[in-house]
Amino acid sequence: MKKPIGAFVHGVLDYAMVIVLVVGPSIAVFRGKQALICYALAFVHFMLTIITRFPLGVSKALPFPMHGAIELVVSILLVVLPWLGNFMTGVHSRNFFIAIGLLIFVIWLLTDYRSQKSADRAVDPEATVR
Repeated sequence: MKKPIGAFVHGVLDYAMVIVLVVGPSIAVFRGKQALICYALAFVHFMLTIITRFPLGVSKALPFPMHGAIELVVSILLVVLPWLGNFMTGVHSRNFFIAIGLLIFVIWLLTDYRSQKSADRAVDPEATVR
């Protein structure tokens, strides 16, 4: 099955996810440790994105497939985080973290982390697709 999300679109989605994580606590109306976790996750996701070797990465130190592996782990952790962090009774924050975890998982499923086109553009933005 050909995966429809390439490296560039994935980068756009990553930066959008950072914004969602920053504004999420205000929109979903939760604060406290849940909001702090959300802000910390936004920072970590931003850092992960800027160090990834893909078109929208800045330092390009982390291989794109490794970026994907980290996102897979994060997506699973986000779904179980309300129970691990003992805030499963906070309906808004619980639902927010589960939804974000599932969204990151769906993006992971649909992203082609190994496409040569993605790797070529990350190393040389002027590379032509063969």
